[in-house]
Amino acid sequence: MKELFDNVSNDCSKLVTKSYSTSFSLAVNMLSPKIRADIYNIYGFVRFADEIVDTFHNYNKEELLSHFERDYYMSKEQGISLNPILNSFQQTVNRYKIPEEMVQAFLKSMKADLHKTQYQTKEEYDEYIYGSADVVGLMCLKVFVDGDENKYNELKDAAMRLGSAFQKVNFLRDLKDDFELLNRSYFPNVDLGKLNAISKQLIIDEIEADFDYAYTHGILKLPVEAKFGVYMAYRYYRRLLKKLNAVPSEKIMDTRIRISDPMKINLLARSYVKYKLNII
Repeated sequence: MKELFDNVSNDCSKLVTKSYSTSFSLAVNMLSPKIRADIYNIYGFVRFADEIVDTFHNYNKEELLSHFERDYYMSKEQGISLNPILNSFQQTVNRYKIPEEMVQAFLKSMKADLHKTQYQTKEEYDEYIYGSADVVGLMCLKVFVDGDENKYNELKDAAMRLGSAFQKVNFLRDLKDDFELLNRSYFPNVDLGKLNAISKQLIIDEIEADFDYAYTHGILKLPVEAKFGVYMAYRYYRRLLKKLNAVPSEKIMDTRIRISDPMKINLLARSYVKYKLNII
């Protein structure tokens, strides 16, 4: 029975999300039950692609990513894949008519991680972030608005800015691993080996601007089914940025920033109060 297999596939994407990111799982759990599975499905797809290029060092990454891409397009064409992550993702893509350009842009950025180690211009940097993060925000927005094109067009810039902010926070938090283990330098015109306070502050200011725009022009206007979950993710990443801002530039390479479980609970409780009081 295909329905049973589809349910198992959705459960696999949910398990991937919970296993790889407890924080994102918490935010997804704050979404309306009717859209949670589709957001898990999107996360499962992007997480597997990201794992291929970031962690499977003892394997042929290029070949694995090529197989993953080819199997995805076959699943989309046939409406099924024996890879449960791809099977669940293609359901979401077809259900919400997620444009092929978004998936292609994402895979292009993943392919860049196989070989490209430096982003020397803002254009290169922006293109990578668009593919690796902005389009993921747009995919989620397609789910959130459920076919309302006017709402989608109203919120798409904010969704991209929020995706950018999340990605840039990840870059800043993962500087050590990206620079020393993966030999990657995403921020253009920044010498990560000698990161100074001015360069760090410019990065922080850029992220703050993205967050401010996303909150005012996007989060506050989201459909009720999505607002609280997205707000939780926003609060979590904003807290990460605050902690990163407090770390001296010369020590940021040696500091692994995380949010403790008690702090996550505190953020959830305070965010829920604001939500119930219609402050957001």
